[in-house]
Amino acid sequence: MKAIVQQKFGDASVLSYEEIETPKIKDQECLIKSTFTSINYADIKTRIGNKGTGNFLLILGLDVAGTIVETDTNSPFSIGDRVIAFSKNGSYAEYVIANEKLVFKIPDSLSFEQAAAMPTVSILSYMLLHEIGQITKTDVLVIHSAAGGVGSMLVQLAKLAGVEKIIATVGNLEKANYVKKLGADVVCTYETFKEEVLKQTNNEGANVIFDSVAGDITSESLECLALYGTLVQFGNSSDKVGTFKTSDVHSSCRNIKGFSLGITRKYHPERLAPIAKKVIELFDSKQLNLPIAHIFKLSDAAEAHQLIESRNYEGKVLLKV
Repeated sequence: MKAIVQQKFGDASVLSYEEIETPKIKDQECLIKSTFTSINYADIKTRIGNKGTGNFLLILGLDVAGTIVETDTNSPFSIGDRVIAFSKNGSYAEYVIANEKLVFKIPDSLSFEQAAAMPTVSILSYMLLHEIGQITKTDVLVIHSAAGGVGSMLVQLAKLAGVEKIIATVGNLEKANYVKKLGADVVCTYETFKEEVLKQTNNEGANVIFDSVAGDITSESLECLALYGTLVQFGNSSDKVGTFKTSDVHSSCRNIKGFSLGITRKYHPERLAPIAKKVIELFDSKQLNLPIAHIFKLSDAAEAHQLIESRNYEGKVLLKV
């Protein structure tokens, strides 16, 4: 099969389009013929070596949309099923293996393009909002990096849940209209968000803040978080460590919660199926839609990575296999 592989950590030039052996399934696994796979920022961090050691040949990619071509003997899936899945050993490839617990059927009415855009960002966002952040309609939310894949989804899901006020941050105000169309009430930059949040809340602060940036954004988020508020920390795209003092939380009754979809896939995959069912229904009924910024051919994965690193895009970037 054709796949994008890398033999070492580095910039996008380490990605190589090659012919490799098609993987073999084990018990309780499916083999999926890929149609589209999405690029997530975690792929960039893995490629450059910021997510630990790599086992080379390394294939990147967290999720895939495609058709099942081989199953285990007693599988709940059948050959020909249209599915989305979280891959076992990468998804930038013509064929992808996935654990049955991380494979989810999609209806014929849902396009592969839209299905491929959703697995990581929509399931993660739904869990962040409803299980970790436990949002309510009367909350004021702050969503950092709102023009990215997860941010785009958080804004839409929060709006769908009827949240009173959504304050979104972007790196460039040229993305403000895009984020407002998704449902954000206020859009500001990282440099001004703290002042804007305090202004919008009469100096009381936001109730829930979703932070995937870390670094200085974490400490500034705490400075505009309301009493009894929750800071949800689920990434560090800045590649900087966010810090706080214990007095930041106990003296104000604030909470800091961390979440990783990767850890949940590994240790509690059964938690994902009911969430996947909900978000698939929301996409199929057109209540949710994830804008697709660009679709690249699989062989052009390096170019796709360069676009992600430029931050000059809105929504999701896909690879057509």
